[in-house]
Amino acid sequence: MLNLNWYLKTKLTMNIDYNKNNGLIPAIIQDALTNNVLMLGYMNEDAVTKTLTTKQVTFFSRSKQRLWTKGEESGNTLNLVSLKLDCDNDTLLIKVNPNGPTCHKGSDTCWNENNTQQYGFISELEQRIASRKNHTSEAKSYVTSLFSKGINKIAQKVGEEAVEVVIEAKDSNDELFLNESADLLFHYLILLQAKGFTLKDVIKILQKRSR
Repeated sequence: MLNLNWYLKTKLTMNIDYNKNNGLIPAIIQDALTNNVLMLGYMNEDAVTKTLTTKQVTFFSRSKQRLWTKGEESGNTLNLVSLKLDCDNDTLLIKVNPNGPTCHKGSDTCWNENNTQQYGFISELEQRIASRKNHTSEAKSYVTSLFSKGINKIAQKVGEEAVEVVIEAKDSNDELFLNESADLLFHYLILLQAKGFTLKDVIKILQKRSR
């Protein structure tokens, strides 16, 4: 019976082109959950094999001229999730679950960034809502006026928008349905912040349920 894991590892390692950089290939390390790039390292064939075998990301240290498993001294390991080869067979994309900060200087990434999950425009919108919440003394906007009216008014608006979504869902006007859906999501984000939460807190619960 074919061992699928062995087959995939063998096929991957056979296809890697180590000849372009004196036996080394760059390995981009990416957080499997947040999709943030954590660091860049280099691997030779032995480092790739050890990474696949132990599930702990291992590099070839160019300064020490030896294999080096991330976290072997600090304990801040990189637990392997997946390993992919690019279209030219000379660069690896390695997704990991980091155990602690990745950079040797103590930051989450080697670019001194926080390794927090971002949701594109939604995250920007949450930041704007937070700004309105924290500056209610300034010129009133729609969002600040909602915060000033309190949790009951905000919750009421979410309920009203939810009803509108249900009504439009039963109709055939897709544009109205999408617009009401946007209104519902917008007011729900406001309600979350009024309760001291963000969308990230809800997503964490969904992630736990999916395990």
